[in-house]
This record gives sequence, structure tokens and C-alpha cells, in this order.
Amino acid sequence: MDDLARTALGGARIRAAESARPDRLFDDPLATAFLAAADPDTVPDEASGDVGAAFAAGMVVRTRLLDDEAAAAGCRQMVLLGAGLDTRAFRLDWPPGTRVFELDRPEVVAFKESVLGDARPRCDRTPVPIDLADPWDDALLEAGFVPDRPTLWVPEGLLTYLSADDAGRLFSTVTTLSAPGSRLAFEYGGSVLPQARALPGLARYARLWQGGLGERTRGWLDENGWRTEWRDGEHLGRGSGVGVLVAIRLEVLGPSDGWS
Repeated sequence: MDDLARTALGGARIRAAESARPDRLFDDPLATAFLAAADPDTVPDEASGDVGAAFAAGMVVRTRLLDDEAAAAGCRQMVLLGAGLDTRAFRLDWPPGTRVFELDRPEVVAFKESVLGDARPRCDRTPVPIDLADPWDDALLEAGFVPDRPTLWVPEGLLTYLSADDAGRLFSTVTTLSAPGSRLAFEYGGSVLPQARALPGLARYARLWQGGLGERTRGWLDENGWRTEWRDGEHLGRGSGVGVLVAIRLEVLGPSDGWS
């Protein structure tokens, strides 16, 4: 794995540590299996000092908030963009008929599948090995994605690794493939990334951060047929200021519709 692929192992480390807490916000037993299968020298260690603890807490809170969104969205089709070592297909309770597509680079998908072995997902799970820097819509459609079905899209932890142009293209593809009622959910605001750049365990990975659309994200979505809502994590008791942005795809007939 290269450094970009190894960031998925850093997320697994944080989820494994959270799963061991008596007051855990989620339980991800497969995270430990991913760590056991990896060279320990290649696993990013983000959680050193106060800044590292805040970075890890932010990831934990966003994971729980996105878990809750998956449960509440009412969509029977979900797409994880940059799925990494996410195991929602295995650890969440899904309604019958739910299909989850997991898109990530081929080397990440290959490692993940080798560790999962005979683990049984709780939904119809379809891994799609594709580099999201390339056009990916055809690969998703060929895997069985149904564009006229409301979909929950989750690019968790992905957008900061994209340039503004790449993030705009990704959102454009998502918009094209989204039926009215689709939802898009990802972490937004409350970031400790500027301080986290100084952490020894993250220095080599911080150079990969490009910031996506940054503060223009919400405006882009509002202008392209989505209604945005903020979900904070204050009620979870950790990671003050951390939250996710949820965008809901509206049926926009033209510029005079005037939704608000």
C-alpha cells in the first residue's frame, strides 16, 4: 500500500480503540482484524497528545453521526465513496433489500477482501475497485447501481484528499446519479486538520491533504439542487464542534422553482 491507502489503516486503528471503550459510540470488531493483518510500521498513529486526541475524537463522532444518518435516511441503496476499511455493511442493522456499494482503489479493496474472508454482511454488499481520481460512474452502474432509486452517498474522510476541481467533479457525478430524495452525508467543520499537520504520526500523510471545496462546499450544493442541513455531535459528549453536513437532493425543474 502507498501512503494514501495506508490512511485507511489509521481509521481502523481509531475505530478499534473506540470499540474497546466501555462507553463506545459504536462497535467495529473487524477493525482489529485489519490491524492484525497489516504491518504495524505502516499504520498511521494519529492519537498522540491533545491535538491527536481531538483528531481521533472527531473521527469517532463523525463515524457515529454517519451511522445514525444511515439508519435514518430511509434509502435502500448506499454508496461509500473512498470506503477504505469501513464495515457498516457488517455492523449495522439494514432493512431487507438494502444494497451497499463500496468504492475504493483496487489495492485497498484487495486487502480488505483478504481480511474479511467468510465474514457475512447484513445487506447486499458490492465492492467496486476503482480509483475515484478516474471516471467511476460507469463502474458503479455496471456493478448494479440503480440511478432512479434514492441513494445515501457517504464520502467519509475522502474530501480533504481531493483538490477543489476533483471535489467538484465528484459532487457533479453524484448529482447526476442521484434521484430526488437521495442524501449526501460527510464531515464538515470543526476540523483540527491544521494543528494535526504537526503530529509526528501524521506528517507524511498531511502532505496528501488538499481540502476539497472547503468553505465553498455548502454553496456548491445549494446551487446544484441540494438542500443542506447541519448535524452536530454535541449530544454524543465528545468532539465539541464536530458534525456532518447532510445534503438532500431535491427535484429541481428549473431556475424559477425557488425552493428554500
